[in-house]
Amino acid sequence: MANLLVAGGLVALLVGGDLLVRGAVGVAQRLNVPPLVIGLTLVGFGTSAPELATSLQAALGGAPGIAAGNVVGSNVANVLLILGLAALIRPIAVDGPAFRRDGSALVLATLLGIVLMLTGTLERWHGAVLAAGLAAFLFATFRRPGPVAATEAHDVVETADSRPPLWRAVLFFAVGLALVLGGARALVTGGVEIAAALGVSETVIGLTIVAVGTSLPELVTSVIAARRGEGDVAFGNVVGSNIFNLLGILGVTALVTPLPVDARILQVDVWAMAAATALLVAAAVTGWRVTRAEGAGLLALYAGYLGLTVAL
Repeated sequence: MANLLVAGGLVALLVGGDLLVRGAVGVAQRLNVPPLVIGLTLVGFGTSAPELATSLQAALGGAPGIAAGNVVGSNVANVLLILGLAALIRPIAVDGPAFRRDGSALVLATLLGIVLMLTGTLERWHGAVLAAGLAAFLFATFRRPGPVAATEAHDVVETADSRPPLWRAVLFFAVGLALVLGGARALVTGGVEIAAALGVSETVIGLTIVAVGTSLPELVTSVIAARRGEGDVAFGNVVGSNIFNLLGILGVTALVTPLPVDARILQVDVWAMAAATALLVAAAVTGWRVTRAEGAGLLALYAGYLGLTVAL
């Protein structure tokens, strides 16, 4: 039963997240919201909806290990698994000026998240600080020189330019939201049951099954982008998702309810996240290209990280 809950929850999160984004973009287009705003806010938050719903459900449901583990584990998986796989498919060229800006934001978000988590409990004021950091990042992004930002936003919404009827967009949004919320509940419930059955902590489940599961939208997007030769999309997807996870998901979750951070996350996993971020930066700035060899190395490190996570 627990396996069915996890599988069903993941499917609901994937389908619901897609419908949520489509519905939100459709409504925004009908209301004549600028494409830049759609691309940087609705789509950004929408693709992080599985992580947000799962972490909130876990925190409110008394499973803080899953809530914090989901964010930390997702950030590790995004770099080592998703970026590694994308680079293995096709080497990724990195936009230097864009990475200097967004990469710096990622490093700062990672440092801020680690410092606050090391206090042992993310209090509401910690959540406010993280959320303020996200607001500052979005504000700076909105003020980005026009051509780059406009191009990125156009790429995000161009496939939805047919302007669906408003009723259909609202329906997609409502159904997507219901699926995301229901999927998160099923995933957390199933994860807790699996942890109990295997005799492992909820934190381990959060760092592995839940983290990879909620990162599936990013995985699919990055792999498709890599196969199409759009490595910048795959790379930007990883960087943006990690910033949203740390500032948005952790921030909102802590604002809703104080979030205790498991000791093993503080002893091992936040440092794995820091190391993964450092590897991302190193791979990017050495020739402004993530090679296949580097991608294979990242995947090997993720396999080692999973083995260590289960063994501890």
